[in-house]
Amino acid sequence: MSLRSPVGYMVPDETIRVAHAAFPKGNVYMEIQAELGMLYTNHQFASLFSGTGQPAEDPARLALILIMQTIEGLPDRQTADAVRGRIDWKYALALELTDPGFDDSVLSEFRTRLMTGQMELRLLDSLLELLQDRGFLKGRGKQRTDSTQILAAVRTINRLELVIETVRLALNRLAAHHPEWLWPRIDPAWRERYELRAENSRLPKEDSKRQALASHVGADGFALLAAVFAAETPAEVRAEPAVEVLRHVWIPQYYGPEDPPRWRDKKDVPAPGQLNHSPYDVEARYSTKRGESWVGYKVHDRETCDPERPNLITNVLTTAATIQDDTVVPISASAPTEVSLRCGSARRSRSGRSRVACVSSTCRISLWMIAQNEKNRKNTSRLRPNSRVSRHGNRYTERENLLMWCDTNLIIRI
Repeated sequence: MSLRSPVGYMVPDETIRVAHAAFPKGNVYMEIQAELGMLYTNHQFASLFSGTGQPAEDPARLALILIMQTIEGLPDRQTADAVRGRIDWKYALALELTDPGFDDSVLSEFRTRLMTGQMELRLLDSLLELLQDRGFLKGRGKQRTDSTQILAAVRTINRLELVIETVRLALNRLAAHHPEWLWPRIDPAWRERYELRAENSRLPKEDSKRQALASHVGADGFALLAAVFAAETPAEVRAEPAVEVLRHVWIPQYYGPEDPPRWRDKKDVPAPGQLNHSPYDVEARYSTKRGESWVGYKVHDRETCDPERPNLITNVLTTAATIQDDTVVPISASAPTEVSLRCGSARRSRSGRSRVACVSSTCRISLWMIAQNEKNRKNTSRLRPNSRVSRHGNRYTERENLLMWCDTNLIIRI
């Protein structure tokens, strides 16, 4: 795909006329377009595309669409339909009313390009630069930090399901990449034992039978590891990532490799925060914060909290779920960003926000606050004396900020 997109955009006159007729009071997308424009430019994403090939959809528009998609909580197909059919979206994206849009697969491909090119934070950094130029963001202001959960994209399984699924993953990967090595060494019983995904409903209910099954699975795992690390085994077989996952899972789960191996008792197993909880995401860890438990990661964000300005996320840092918040505060406060912001003071947040976060959600919150802040400024003279905005001016109360945070949704690993 090649990039052959315009440098800038102007909202077509007909789109302006129809949008203002349909939304005489405007909405959040029209406010964003009126105050900030398109947010992104195509040359910011030029490194993601080739100089030859079929022309790609404008990345500046796609980046803004990702944020709008998060605001609405829409899947890709409905997002593509909204680009084709919604007048306010066409206004925000500076599109003609007759624009046919694009196929929904374009959004998935663009996300892949962002992740492959390690430019996912460009969505946030570019927005911060724009907000700094417009005066919504300033240096030497007050900032606070907090952390939130990122749920791993894996199902919750127990220890017996874990060991079965780990052997199954290793066999599947070896069968796909090194079948000529695996087939002569495969045990006939493995086909029945590992053909189907491990489901607790299909496993024995009696404790003695579960222990016996765990012992059989442990012996299968040790036999496979012994074959993989034999002297005559090719190096590329040993380098298979699923084999290393099997080894890491077996160390804390079994005493072995004596025959039969012994499944560790619960009291002999390391703490949950040190264990693998899924063979499909070996970095996901179990953690608990303020009574809520999850398996996955933790994202630490830094937010401005000046009283007369909207609260904006200025930095995002993803860590293991077991990392304590107080150890990350110095790192987050000094982490390099593309936006030059000098922090006057930083403090830990007491709000204890329990939410899942992503870069698009961060941009979404920032844009929503700015649009609401500007709308309140314009409408202050028309509000009743006892209204919240007229009492507090442009300053958001703690409850308003909390409601905006609670409205956040969706998760991707950054």
